[in-house]
Amino acid sequence: MKTKSGGLRHTWRPRVGWGVPVAWVTLCIVWSSTWLAIKIGLRDLPPISFVAIRFLIAIIVLIAVSIGPTRLLPLRRSEYVVLAITGILMFAVNYTLLFWAELHVSSGLAAVLQATIPIFGMFFAHSMLPDEPLRLHRLTGAIIALGGVTVICGRLLGFNGPLAFWGGVAVVVGAASAAYANVLVKARSIQLAPAMLAAWQMIFGITPLLILGLAIDGNPARFHWTTTAIFCLFYLAIIGSALTFLLLYWLLPRLTVAQLQSISLITPPGAVMLGWLMGGETFPLSSLLGAGLVLTGVWMIFRKGEVREPVIQES
Repeated sequence: MKTKSGGLRHTWRPRVGWGVPVAWVTLCIVWSSTWLAIKIGLRDLPPISFVAIRFLIAIIVLIAVSIGPTRLLPLRRSEYVVLAITGILMFAVNYTLLFWAELHVSSGLAAVLQATIPIFGMFFAHSMLPDEPLRLHRLTGAIIALGGVTVICGRLLGFNGPLAFWGGVAVVVGAASAAYANVLVKARSIQLAPAMLAAWQMIFGITPLLILGLAIDGNPARFHWTTTAIFCLFYLAIIGSALTFLLLYWLLPRLTVAQLQSISLITPPGAVMLGWLMGGETFPLSSLLGAGLVLTGVWMIFRKGEVREPVIQES
């Protein structure tokens, strides 16, 4: 594009160096591993309090790195309402359902079912974002992916019992709530640094969980605090939440949307592999078929790179 002086004006783009592939690979590895960390941590910690304490630690880290370089408070009261709604949907509803579900389904299967976030997001975006209409290839991908969800949940009901089935359903319901939260935040365009946006969502999301956890689980000091449980908690809070979130937004101006979205396709197979290698989990043929359909559908939604922002799929 020419300027008035006749020169060319180039859109500024950060320099891409070795840090970019390192950050991308780190996100893939960490997000693949968080599912197994949840599964292992649940052996000692109750799900509601586990979620609440995890994100309480993450809030402290995000605020600590935001003090000084960025504004900490939203500008308008209406933004607090949006942050409260999306925080409850993303962190109270989605993560509570996810952690409870992993008591009854494998970590790899939970990762695959949570990969439906962009599918639900596509439908919500169609009605809430005028520049993201529903297109045929996206609809086809959604049908294929939801067919995969049906195969997986049908297998859970037939071979693993009703609790496993409802665990699978819980992950999908949580994915839908997270998708709506993502689209609502984008539709309202909250002017807040990403780290603080997430911190405020976490604050609103875990507040009811802290109260509910005290009522149901009791005093956290009396939990079964093994070395493994403590490691899983801090790994999920600092590495799996705060660090990955900061890396993702550091990569936003440095990679294409398609490159970022590819993380959503890599983490479920990675979670399945880690669950098999380190967690002793099995993945039957029918579940593999369902997982293949889910990932194929998600790929079809992403393949033309029409989504302007990546869907954050974090466990």
